[in-house]
Amino acid sequence: MKYQDDSYYIEKVLLGDVSAYATLVAKHKSFVFIIALKIVNNREDAEEIAQDVFLKAYQSLKTFEMKSKFSTWLYRIAYNTAISKKRKKKVEFVGMDDSVITNYSTDEVTKGVDVLEEQDQIRLMEKALQRLPEEDNLLITLFYKADNSIEDISQITGLSTSNVKVKLHRIRKRLYDDIQELIKKN
Repeated sequence: MKYQDDSYYIEKVLLGDVSAYATLVAKHKSFVFIIALKIVNNREDAEEIAQDVFLKAYQSLKTFEMKSKFSTWLYRIAYNTAISKKRKKKVEFVGMDDSVITNYSTDEVTKGVDVLEEQDQIRLMEKALQRLPEEDNLLITLFYKADNSIEDISQITGLSTSNVKVKLHRIRKRLYDDIQELIKKN
């Protein structure tokens, strides 16, 4: 389905056409769910969070100032809601390794993976992504799969832009190491 810009639907909702909100939900529901799932790691909780997010967003829509993209604002609500739910369950986040990170060139990273067929590369990457803590997996998902900018991710997560850059760098390094380890096992 071809969608209009989010501002079109927001304007309609604010003018009283409540049914236009259903289009915003349809447009963004899968990624709101993915954000929640990456954080709480439980399908039922993620579904509940997604419903809460859209309810909160609808109730607060008149406060949305359109200074950022609607998706950024909505994903921020999803992120905060999921984090709150996770904290209520008193589950601890796994800390990131703060050891010194060496840089790898693109050639070094692709050299070990290029020998594999595309399907094997995809399976290998999925295994490596599953090994990441939820927060790291979310950052990679926001950046690569959802195509968000560093600034958007910063707004969604509340991290500074430099912190997002550093975390993405460390995550890529960890993925590289995990992939190399998986290649050696196979």
